[in-house]
Amino acid sequence: MESLRAYLKSPMGPKTTHFWGPMANWGFVISGIMDANKPPDAISGNMTAVLCVFSMLCMRFAWMVRPRNHMLLACHAANESVQLYQLSRWLRHQWNLQQKEAVAATD
Repeated sequence: MESLRAYLKSPMGPKTTHFWGPMANWGFVISGIMDANKPPDAISGNMTAVLCVFSMLCMRFAWMVRPRNHMLLACHAANESVQLYQLSRWLRHQWNLQQKEAVAATD
């Protein structure tokens, strides 16, 4: 019981933004995972690239801030992985479109 009370009063506890910030940011991860089933032509390459940069910057912030925010770091590392996967799907789709256009132009 004492450890629970200490956690509630800690600088990383649920009464702080160090806790609720990462909890809210898991929405990005969940959204990216749900979008993995959508066709790649529905992916915005610009927005996905921006989300990759955003997550990299937030990972650095989570590591440098005192006290270190490991929850935020984990959240944005997961988001970085999801967004890089989405970006790779978009790039493959764009490459395939260019190949089809090149074949159509030579015929």
